Amino acid sequence: MTTALRQLANIGPAMARDLELLGITSVEALARADADTLYLRLQTLTGSDQDPCVWDTFAAAIHQARTGEVTRWWDWTPVRKERQAAGQFQRRPADAQ
Repeated sequence: MTTALRQLANIGPAMARDLELLGITSVEALARADADTLYLRLQTLTGSDQDPCVWDTFAAAIHQARTGEVTRWWDWTPVRKERQAAGQFQRRPADAQ
C-alpha cells in the first residue's frame, strides 16, 4: 500500500486494508476503479455484507483520485440512496442474493 492512498481524505487504516485486499495499490489504480465493483468484490472476498457507507467512501476516494477534488464520504450518501430508490444499487453480489 502506497502512502499516497493513505493521504486521500477518506482513506483511513480500515479502508486502506480493504483497498489492499482488492488489489488497489496506487491512486492511479483507484482512479480507474468503479465503486460498485469494489463494493461487491469486497463482500465476495470477505464473505460478509458491507455497510453501504463503504460504497460512499469508495465513491469519494475514486472521485478524489480522478479529479483531485476532496469530498466527504457522506456527500455521496444521497447519490447512493437515490440509486437505491431507483433500483440501481446492488446491495449484494449476485451469487449471494
